[in-house]
Amino acid sequence: MTLTTNDFDFDLPEELIAQVPIQDRLASRLLKLDAQTGDFQDGHFPDVASELEAGDVLVLNNTRVLPARLHGIRPDTGGHIEVLLLNNTEGDKWETLVKPARRIRVGTEIAFGDGLVAVVTEVLDHGGRIVEFKYNGIFLEVLEALGEMPLPPYIKEKLDNPDRYQTVYAKENGSAAAPTAGLHFTEEFMNALKDRGVEIAYLTLHVGLGTFRPVSVDDIDAHKMHSEFYRLDQENATKIRRAQEGGHRVIAVGTTSIRTLETIGTKFNGQVQPDSGWTDIFIAPGYQFSVVEGFITNFHLPKSTLIMLVSAFAGRDHVLAAYRHAVEEKYRFFSFGDAMFLRGPQYVDPAITAEDIEAAKQRNSQFFTNEDK
Repeated sequence: MTLTTNDFDFDLPEELIAQVPIQDRLASRLLKLDAQTGDFQDGHFPDVASELEAGDVLVLNNTRVLPARLHGIRPDTGGHIEVLLLNNTEGDKWETLVKPARRIRVGTEIAFGDGLVAVVTEVLDHGGRIVEFKYNGIFLEVLEALGEMPLPPYIKEKLDNPDRYQTVYAKENGSAAAPTAGLHFTEEFMNALKDRGVEIAYLTLHVGLGTFRPVSVDDIDAHKMHSEFYRLDQENATKIRRAQEGGHRVIAVGTTSIRTLETIGTKFNGQVQPDSGWTDIFIAPGYQFSVVEGFITNFHLPKSTLIMLVSAFAGRDHVLAAYRHAVEEKYRFFSFGDAMFLRGPQYVDPAITAEDIEAAKQRNSQFFTNEDK
């Protein structure tokens, strides 16, 4: 079965794109979807508790969003330049997106104030730039003073409280965007889940361009994901492996957690172990999940890699039917929107052929690299 980008399209009224977070993190709605049957049920986010069993392990991404959007000027022309930090490549060098980019060449300087200056050292194939920063003091403190929270372009409203674009368990600095499925959790709710016997584990994937980059090709097999850094330490790998060995489920919170777990599962034949590196794994129909048995996620953009990932787990027809229901019932979409809970095991779509499965394996056969990238 040959799938195109248009196979993952759906009609979404603009007024359903959530512009601001609701006051109470737990007050979001929850659409529960059974991957096997396609049955769905309306509820509210605290219903997640009834979907989890003692012994299950809930895996969350503890990345912290940096104030990664900077506004500067070119001293030589006075022109305004916007810089979005994506990945810290080495030392004071960062992979970035710059706007406008057309005249930003190697050697171009950008000044941001308070002694912070960036010099372009490389132009990348995808249009980004590697820049090296010069500054006084501690870089993260300078960034906190000068940077802005990098809200997605579909959010037009000003965010009054930047902490609402961070999860309550955010810890590891490095993301250019929030792992938004985690925005629904509170510390009290997480403690209540622990009291029910649910294990909580953490990993880190620093969200960059890869998660949100639009698909610009018709044939999804031709899409190339951008690399993002991930890490799973020994303590949390042990929690996940212990749940698996005890016959319990691994439930991921967000697509970033899924991509990290499946990266590790693909590298080590389904065995979860401590690991770190860079991944550009692309999960779309035909992909065979090796670790994740259920997950929580928000509602995603039409024709995005994220709705393709959800469709790989629950079947494209099931997912699009659930999305049509969400539109009819006026669920809130995207980063500040409502959530879904998808129950496993993975749906096996009869339209997916052995050739599709092999194509998915080939698509990701060389998706990871080591820390020395």
